[in-house]
Amino acid sequence: MNILIKSATIIDSKSEFHNASQDLLIENGVITKIAKSIKNPNNYQEIQLDNLHISQGWFDSGVSFGEPGWEERETIANGLKTAALSGFTAVALNANSNPVIDSNADITFIKAKSQNNAVNLLPIGALTVSSKGEDLAELYDMSSAGAAAFYDYKRPISNPNLMKIALQYAANFDGLVCSFPQENKIAGKGVVHEHIASTRLGLKGIPALAEEMQISRDLFLLEYTGGKLHIPTISTARSVALIREAKKKKLDVTCSVAIHNLIFTDEALSDFNTHFKVLPPLRTQEDADALIEGVKDGTIDMVTTDHNPLNIELKKIEFDYADYGTIGLESAFGALQKLFTTKKTIDILTRGKDRFGLEQTPIKEGTVANLTLFNPNTKSTFTKADILSKSKNAIFENESLNGLVYGIIANQQAVLKS
Repeated sequence: MNILIKSATIIDSKSEFHNASQDLLIENGVITKIAKSIKNPNNYQEIQLDNLHISQGWFDSGVSFGEPGWEERETIANGLKTAALSGFTAVALNANSNPVIDSNADITFIKAKSQNNAVNLLPIGALTVSSKGEDLAELYDMSSAGAAAFYDYKRPISNPNLMKIALQYAANFDGLVCSFPQENKIAGKGVVHEHIASTRLGLKGIPALAEEMQISRDLFLLEYTGGKLHIPTISTARSVALIREAKKKKLDVTCSVAIHNLIFTDEALSDFNTHFKVLPPLRTQEDADALIEGVKDGTIDMVTTDHNPLNIELKKIEFDYADYGTIGLESAFGALQKLFTTKKTIDILTRGKDRFGLEQTPIKEGTVANLTLFNPNTKSTFTKADILSKSKNAIFENESLNGLVYGIIANQQAVLKS
């Protein structure tokens, strides 16, 4: 792959060209020259786009595609194309499929399905067999096949001894254990945040306590066992405080937050729109403010889209019976720019890679081209026409967004919007 990128503003704090407008020459997938002006040496493909900016490729620490088993929701092939056109050069894939990804053979299947793609897919294996929370899955075997972490997607491990053993066992091969932060006995049959809005709407609530109790338990276990713990999609102010305190103790813990929990609150539920039914639920403005502060100061390590395509029949029903989840890859950049500066947004979208075994790829001569191309200065309304996923359950539908993604250059491929 040989490409000449013209007049691109580089946003990369680890590059000597940070904030500079430069031409980039890419030959055989490697950045061979960066300069103010480069002549096209061999009639290479040229990329010249309006207000073009580039950064290191973006990473999402938690997406779902459905395949195998739920291909009608999303396939791996279309999911990776959606990720590429949304600016992501790497995604970690949740074990949210039917059957659940819980063996060496399953991980091998996922890796094979994503082979030779522009987007690097990192499979997350189930922590327990069939994600039932009863017996540990084949963690070491899955790690050997290429599993980046272990997580029962949206299913908390209720047995503390099982979590203890998981942390101890995975520590032997530097495995990353993920634990969904919810105590189901406290959450009960709740479907939204337990607060004024849930009372007004007549919906059963999930107390913030359900999340915070589980996080407290897991942090106690981590302090006892050692190992590596990742807590995906936290949603309360107290959760941020608990993890901040754990990091002060030097515990090896990281966490993420879903973009929609930064943007929306439970006030968005007033018309019972099931696009807003997500787990963890949308909380209060106080919680959202604390989460945003946690992202800014680094307490929250990663921001994820928590992309979860769902069939229309799983969403277009009564609120109580609708499934949890929203897609979010396509709207991620524009949504984050509503809250943060472009430089901070890029920092958020490029950090956390090392936790899942990926290396940073600074924009400099001699490095492999792993780039996201975008225009940070456009405004638009996100509509169904912007949805690239097979499923259309988008929480950001009809929301105003800031910025436009052109695509990516990675793995010796250019995937750009036409």
